Order: sequence, then C-alpha cells, then structure tokens
Amino acid sequence: MKWHPIFKGEKLEFNRITIDPNVMGGQPCIRRLRIPESLIVRPVASGKALKEIIEDYPELEEEDKKQALEFAA
Repeated sequence: MKWHPIFKGEKLEFNRITIDPNVMGGQPCIRRLRIPESLIVRPVASGKALKEIIEDYPELEEEDKKQALEFAA
C-alpha cells in the first residue's frame, strides 16, 4: 500500500502528515521521516517548549510542528 497525505473533505489539510501502514505501524508521521506526530504533541502537552523539540529533532521544520499540533487537535 502506498503512503498518502491526510485529506480532510476535498481539501488537503495536512500535507506534511503521512500514514503508511508499513512505516511505524501506520502511525501518522511527519513527512515520512519515521517521526510520529505524537513525538511532537505529547511533549508539548506535558509543557515542553517547541524549541526544545526542534533541538531534539533538527530535521523538523516549523510547518511540521504546526501541522502535527493541528492534526492532533
């Protein structure tokens, strides 16, 4: 099965969140990087600053963080 970005209605809402059943058990990931969106959302929910998360995952971009948080909402 191919990976695909997440669609909401007829408009592509999350072009940086992808789901592939063969990658990370089908968890929503950031740009097919094998970084689940939950690795951004959970620390933020626990009070960790987004700046710290970017330091932990330098391959992430600002838009990646934004879409991960919006996806979780």
